[in-house]
Amino acid sequence: MNTENIVKELNFKAIRSSGAGGQHVNKTSSKIELTFDLENSESLSDSEKALLKTKLSSKLTNDNLLILFCEETRSQHRNKDLAIKKFIDIIKTNLIRPKKRRKTKPSKAAIKKRIETKKKTSLKKALRKKPKFD
Repeated sequence: MNTENIVKELNFKAIRSSGAGGQHVNKTSSKIELTFDLENSESLSDSEKALLKTKLSSKLTNDNLLILFCEETRSQHRNKDLAIKKFIDIIKTNLIRPKKRRKTKPSKAAIKKRIETKKKTSLKKALRKKPKFD
């Protein structure tokens, strides 16, 4: 995965932001909408696209577009940088494949230790009972 090529494929749109800013907020478009077309991306391989489709299925639109918004600051440029960082973090974390689980057997010593502790606890609990007098 080449992050420089992926960043070139991103589309940005500036929107009017809500929140702090006073009268200035009504005049400027500081909120950034980042869109990434996962289906038509040339910088991702087919296996990476398939993995991202499954992992990001809740965040993707019907057209396999990933849309992120950023309106944390009043600066359009800082919001754009933050949106790019957020996007790259999402992509990197979701491209990590989990390790396959290998089946293992407990060692003979571990089995023996487990049985001994079970015997000790059962003896401890048996000694708590009232003795039977026949």
